[in-house]
Amino acid sequence: MRAKVLTVVAALVGAALVSGPFAWAEPEPYLVGRGISDVTGPAAENGMMGYSKFDQKTTGIHQRLRSRAYVVVDRATNKRVAYVNADLAMIFRAVQEGVLAKLQAKYGSTYTRDNLLLSATHTHSGPGGQSHNLAYNLSILGLQPQALAAVVDGITESVVEAHEDVKPGSISLGVGELTNASVNRSRVAFDRNPDKGFFPAGIDPQMTVLKFRQSGEDVGAISWFATHNTSITNANTLISPDNKGYAAYQWEHDDEGVRYLDDTAGFVAAFPNTNAGDMSPNLNLKPGSGPTENEFENARIIGERQNRKAQEIYHGPQAALSGGVDSRMRFVDMSAVQVEGRFTDTGQPGTTCSGVVGASTIAGSIEDGPAIPGFSEGMQSPWKKLFEPLQMEVPQWLRDCQFPKASLVPTGLIGATPNVVPLQIVRIGQLHLVAVPGEVTITAGLRIRKAVAAEAGVPVQNVLIQGYANDYSQYVTTPEEYDSQQYEGGSTLFGRNTTPAYQQEFGKLAASMKAGTTLPAGPLPGKPPFTEINLQTGVVLDDKPADKKYGDVLTAPKASYARGETVTSVFVTGHPKNNLHRNHTFLEVQRQVNGQWVRVHDDGDWSTRYKWERVGIAFSNATITWQIPADTPAGTYRIVHHGDEKSGWTGKISGFTGATAGFTVG
Repeated sequence: MRAKVLTVVAALVGAALVSGPFAWAEPEPYLVGRGISDVTGPAAENGMMGYSKFDQKTTGIHQRLRSRAYVVVDRATNKRVAYVNADLAMIFRAVQEGVLAKLQAKYGSTYTRDNLLLSATHTHSGPGGQSHNLAYNLSILGLQPQALAAVVDGITESVVEAHEDVKPGSISLGVGELTNASVNRSRVAFDRNPDKGFFPAGIDPQMTVLKFRQSGEDVGAISWFATHNTSITNANTLISPDNKGYAAYQWEHDDEGVRYLDDTAGFVAAFPNTNAGDMSPNLNLKPGSGPTENEFENARIIGERQNRKAQEIYHGPQAALSGGVDSRMRFVDMSAVQVEGRFTDTGQPGTTCSGVVGASTIAGSIEDGPAIPGFSEGMQSPWKKLFEPLQMEVPQWLRDCQFPKASLVPTGLIGATPNVVPLQIVRIGQLHLVAVPGEVTITAGLRIRKAVAAEAGVPVQNVLIQGYANDYSQYVTTPEEYDSQQYEGGSTLFGRNTTPAYQQEFGKLAASMKAGTTLPAGPLPGKPPFTEINLQTGVVLDDKPADKKYGDVLTAPKASYARGETVTSVFVTGHPKNNLHRNHTFLEVQRQVNGQWVRVHDDGDWSTRYKWERVGIAFSNATITWQIPADTPAGTYRIVHHGDEKSGWTGKISGFTGATAGFTVG
């Protein structure tokens, strides 16, 4: 059934190039712009977001995290939308509010909650602490203002860059299948769905690619595909964008020649997630396993598979988008949605419930990474202050509403997770993006897509779930999946009618968009309690051995290397929190060219690693490695480290640079 659907879509795409509803209305019906910026937070001693592991704190950078933005303006009506996909675990409302405040200070009412869509790739290898909801800051030891500011500033910069870049252009759409980059990690729950036959292999193989052009020149792409961004395990402590980040890096850097630290516009390739709630990249169904037993190699392979398929679709048959752009967003209190019987699995009216975390949430997903161990013991830990609000008993009425969930913590009642969430639909030509503030399983996604398609009067293939968007409220499972109470079901906060409620509420948005009407904004959520708790210590001071200077080389490279070998150098350094070096770098690999040192790699590249280590109380070292790529030109190279130290006397932060002697590669 699924293959037949995509065959029909492909035929429509091919036909649309010359005639039919997708035919070009005019050569360049839109203004389009693209932008990119750095959202990398603290590279040391900041809890990481995604696996809920208390001892997983950043110790350096594998690759930098980036925000990719696209602005589309309908030239006929002057309506616009801004779409963002960032290398983050989630988007939280604290981020959305921060970005909107900065954009509105610069552009007035040009960008609003309605027409700005923020989404995350769902990497589990980035700094956390960007939420105002306590549950999502627990393992990070509270709100981290520096991490939040890095994300808000970086996303804002990417939108500003896209806004300033808008030029007459065109957009086209292609569809294909990718079958070797995901596996269903919750098959026992999926198999309970009566409509599972839509996905005969238990995965959603569809990849949807938008091509952006300005004046006939290719400038960007958005490639949606459902797979968790968890190739890299919870044992890792280096910041990394994981498989989707590698896909973007390979297309931009390797294939299009983009150099992120150069101040020039380049090709921007985003790889967002769709309904990836039960889709894992760990093809052997255990962390870090499949296609290989090396987590970083798995991230590269799964990323490359997404990139190669995306480019195949990009350069294949494309349907020209035409028609306008539009958007709708409203807040919905998901704790008390009265759901019509036509959406429920019983045919009877139902309701949603205030958010509750179930027992299987604490256990975590064994396929991608277990969650919080020893939960009860943690309540007596040094972090007791964090856990005290979570010790509220779940009322019986709420247990009944959440049945058959083994209810542990009433997070919605205490504001630790949001009950009021933003629901949004963005339309670009014929494509409808359903922005869900959570992780949607493929079958739940299908049902929501069908509900939106029916109200909008478009084929379901023109409707995509954009997961991890605008806020975060954990999982979205079907009632049948919920009843099995796997990890995804236990993490579905609002009870077994969550998906039916979303079908109903997103349907209202779609109907409003089709009719050209407005909807009430809904209940604006207030600021949650416990927002300012932060038990993570900051930088007091930096120190160094008496016989050393900051930037001194402790371990020097060898005199010569062959391609494929790894260069290692260690420097005396300061704490990375002193300066995040956003849109810059902690390291450079430089090559000597005509007597000048020229940067050829930095800490955003796949071949480099920057690792920070505390030595004693206030000393610290930076270890920089470079695995020499096979295509590296012969020549003389050196490693450069940029760092910053904080004075214990004045608190002043001062930058420094150190460099190794030259070594040859040949």
